[in-house]
Amino acid sequence: MHAKAPSPIARTEQPASHLFYGSRQRRPLVERAEGIYVWTQDGRRFIDGSSGPMVANIGHGNRNVIAAMQRQMEKATFAYRLHFENEPAEELARLLSQKMPGDLDRVFFVSGGSEAVESAIKLARQWAVATGQPKRWKVICRMPSYHGGTMGALAVTGDLALTETFAPQTLAMPAIPAPTAYRDRDNLSMEQRGIRYADMLEEKILAEGPESVAAFIMEPIGGAATAALVPPDSYFARIREICDQYGILLIHDEVMSGAARTGKYLGGDHWACRPDIITMSKGIGSGYAPLGAMIASRRVVEPVLDMGGFQHGYTYAGNPLACAAGLAVLDEMELLGCEENAAAMGDLLIAELQGLTERFPFIAGVRGKGLLIGADMVADPQDFTPLPKDKHANQRLLDLAYERGLIVYSRRIRGDGLGLDNFILAPPLIITKEQVGEMVGVLGDSLEALAKELDLPVRG
Repeated sequence: MHAKAPSPIARTEQPASHLFYGSRQRRPLVERAEGIYVWTQDGRRFIDGSSGPMVANIGHGNRNVIAAMQRQMEKATFAYRLHFENEPAEELARLLSQKMPGDLDRVFFVSGGSEAVESAIKLARQWAVATGQPKRWKVICRMPSYHGGTMGALAVTGDLALTETFAPQTLAMPAIPAPTAYRDRDNLSMEQRGIRYADMLEEKILAEGPESVAAFIMEPIGGAATAALVPPDSYFARIREICDQYGILLIHDEVMSGAARTGKYLGGDHWACRPDIITMSKGIGSGYAPLGAMIASRRVVEPVLDMGGFQHGYTYAGNPLACAAGLAVLDEMELLGCEENAAAMGDLLIAELQGLTERFPFIAGVRGKGLLIGADMVADPQDFTPLPKDKHANQRLLDLAYERGLIVYSRRIRGDGLGLDNFILAPPLIITKEQVGEMVGVLGDSLEALAKELDLPVRG
């Protein structure tokens, strides 16, 4: 039986809208949000099982953050960085740098993740020129991967569903396979697989010409394109070794995995990683204000400044109101014990999802760390045969869960040769044990409905 085509969900008629986004689909008007829940004007309550797009790390409606923003609004809501310094930006940069590994202590604020990645790509190129290596301009990426929607970020994004249309307008960068070692069916250990995937970077560098490569960008723990992909432990040290060997900058995209999401402040902290540049956003503002950051070492930044300055910038870079929100979010993460709770609730959630694979054998590859947990939906869990595209499994799961009051993040990625449907659960880091149970219960009901609709197997 074939699936129904994706369709809008709306229980009440809404007035015509002059807004447009990715489609004609309408959603109900939001009324308020608190903790892990969102209420709409028509009286429905939703569990925010994805924190929006993995943004609301400290939860909705935090009164301390709102109060801090109100205090800043009474002082100044805008101060252009070329005209003035501002205290919230200075203090947030100081505190963020203390949470970074190694010598990463230079912060450049932006308004979102795509801007942070654009900034990192441009810094890598300017560093190469400033250090007498003008032939270095390529930034190797992974396939699949997601690094943002702006043109520069798309150039290092490995998802044909997002990049194909814009191919004539962008210069796609070289890519290596993402380390999807959990799918591999060979005689290698996970440690050996990690080394094998990392060595693909060296092979690509040699194929492109080491003198032409400026950087390698990667997500320490996968995001939108790979649904919380966790590489083998051996992968990270070998990647660092290769970058050092060929004089290439290592960029960690922590836009989704950072800000305590995975049970540590940075996803790379699980492996004591030492990148040269880090990009962050989403959780550092937690949805209270548009905020992102690129953090780099003096070794990278100082030559660029010596050459005449960083040729880059945004109107709202270092905005005092956004940075005041970021400071308050950082305080609340400490006060609420977000890292510790993300680790504990993540262990519970991943165990619950692994339990669902017994009931729903089309769910496979449960993975992640902390409260960034993903899984695939497949026709055969032994070899990860994808479900037929015309079943629209990813969109149907999203819709069926939404109808039942649960928001999940679900995608079908093009670009890894498989086209697998996947989903992510990434609730706010303040979620309780009881709320995890509530969320998994609704997910189970949604998967039951999906299995019935698409004629998928169910046990028990």
